[in-house]
Amino acid sequence: MTGIDDEEAGDPQHPDEHIAPVPRISVQAFCETERTLAAVTAAGQDRRLAKAHLTAKSGGLAAAIEVYDTMPTPNVIVLESDGTRDILEGLDDLAGVCDPGTRVVVIGNPGDTAPYRELVRRGVNDYVVGPVETIDVVRSICSLFSASEAIITGRIIAVVGAKGGVGASTVAHNVAWTIARDLALDSVVIDLDLAFGTAGLDYNQDPAQGIANAVLSQDRPDTALMERLLAKCTEHLSLLAAPATLDRVYDFGAEAFDAIFDTLRMTTPCIVLDVPHQWSAWTKRALVNADDIVIVAEPDLANLRNTKNMLTVLKTARPNDRPPLYCINQVGMHKRAEIEVKAFAKTMESQPLAVIPFDSKLFSTAANNGQMIAEVSKSHRTTELFQNMANRLAGRGEVKKPKRSLLGPLLKRLKGKTGRGSAPHRKAS
Repeated sequence: MTGIDDEEAGDPQHPDEHIAPVPRISVQAFCETERTLAAVTAAGQDRRLAKAHLTAKSGGLAAAIEVYDTMPTPNVIVLESDGTRDILEGLDDLAGVCDPGTRVVVIGNPGDTAPYRELVRRGVNDYVVGPVETIDVVRSICSLFSASEAIITGRIIAVVGAKGGVGASTVAHNVAWTIARDLALDSVVIDLDLAFGTAGLDYNQDPAQGIANAVLSQDRPDTALMERLLAKCTEHLSLLAAPATLDRVYDFGAEAFDAIFDTLRMTTPCIVLDVPHQWSAWTKRALVNADDIVIVAEPDLANLRNTKNMLTVLKTARPNDRPPLYCINQVGMHKRAEIEVKAFAKTMESQPLAVIPFDSKLFSTAANNGQMIAEVSKSHRTTELFQNMANRLAGRGEVKKPKRSLLGPLLKRLKGKTGRGSAPHRKAS
């Protein structure tokens, strides 16, 4: 498996950081500098603040006190201190006009001398030393709600093929199964290919209900409904299966699956989306709003072009996220001309998350038996690849096998010999 540098993974200081999105809240920011105003304005476009109504204006603490003297305060106030005024005195004045329950974020500067505990005593929920970047604002606002029981916390991993038939579903199902088994994380696989989905076959499940019942329901899906629709695959893995029938056409609006994802995020640590290879409003939205994206590609020209195009579009739509990842599947197929992995990676300007070798017997056996790759061959190289992908996508980093010592077998044999020696002599009584 090929690793990813921290710089390629997004924020170099937090390469695997999971920032949960906020619920429907109102946020008002009062900035002192143009740089902070620009950062806060850009944060309002971030996918994790998509449900927040965020406004930003100039004026700092003084402007906030003046505004809230005559109007109610929002859920969150972001204040910038430029150091020209005593921040504690300003917060005391703000407290006189601030509604109970309003959360306050202060963007300070290195010249502030107020102790953090004094800020907390005055109701400050978070303090960030400026200058700030967009991701700092996003992180600070989202962290105010991530500890709440009612907030969305689950991590969404979206897997999609650069082309049809490249094995994206197989990768998604094996990664999800591995996350659930090896990391003991409660996980859900959502098969979004309603007409032709194969998750039920791969997990040897035939549930009567699934994703179609949720998305076509007249009522907003709640936790109770989702629990009824989930099929239990293993102790920690559940499936929201596709009907895989052609008795209707499955056309959806851009936001059709939002409520389903939000509901599951409130109860499930890890959600893996098996996204079909199509470019529609709802598939693009599912990818853009995921915490991590994996594009699965084969080493040929069409996949190279499609992967490059998808990476470009998704990077642009998610400027504050870790860039989408990709893996190259079915490498080394007999008698097939292939683009070398090195050349593929050079075009993508990043290394693949994994390079999965072609093994028709292994994968066809697993598919026909309704098994995962690790169930067919626990020691196969591909099993290790899926383990590393699962750890990487779950934010645990790559698991490396301990190096074998050349003296290991010899020492083991010597230890065995000493263990077979005679029993200790008893002292004569």
